[in-house]
Amino acid sequence: MATHDIELTVNETEVELTVDSRTLLVHALRDELGYTGPKVGCESSKCGACTVELDGDAVKSCTVLAVQTDGASVQTVEGFADEDGELHPIQEQFSAEHGLQCGYCTPGMVTTTKHLLESNPDPSREEIRKALKGNICRCTGYQNVVDAVESAAAALAPAESEGESASGDDVDLRTDYPTPGED
Repeated sequence: MATHDIELTVNETEVELTVDSRTLLVHALRDELGYTGPKVGCESSKCGACTVELDGDAVKSCTVLAVQTDGASVQTVEGFADEDGELHPIQEQFSAEHGLQCGYCTPGMVTTTKHLLESNPDPSREEIRKALKGNICRCTGYQNVVDAVESAAAALAPAESEGESASGDDVDLRTDYPTPGED
């Protein structure tokens, strides 16, 4: 079996490793690098438990060969917390809204949610369900997951009073910055 030396960035840390040609990204992350957030569920892209961000896109890491990620940037759910260990607001809301039970699907759900909210910061319940359709949960029944995504969207939304000064006068804030990934 041929092996390949690859370099990639995982959760903002540059890593080098040698992988077999057929090694899937999920196995490289878990077995070689110790990132256990992405789970091995179906290995056929049906369940979404292995979802990670690859160069800013949510992908199912069981469908990507590790060798294909040479030079890429990968973010797993372990990389969502800040440097002080504070959970990301999405992770906080999944906990607060009981959007998880056994936790097996949670990393994929959280990653998919992060990707959704970056492109659509105020999704409808239907848009949330559509975005999560590639993630299977056998425990929660999805109601609490949808509630968690709604709560996360609210937690990430700018405060309503952001455009007002302490005196109540309007402050002109620029809000037309491009969204990362838009061309």
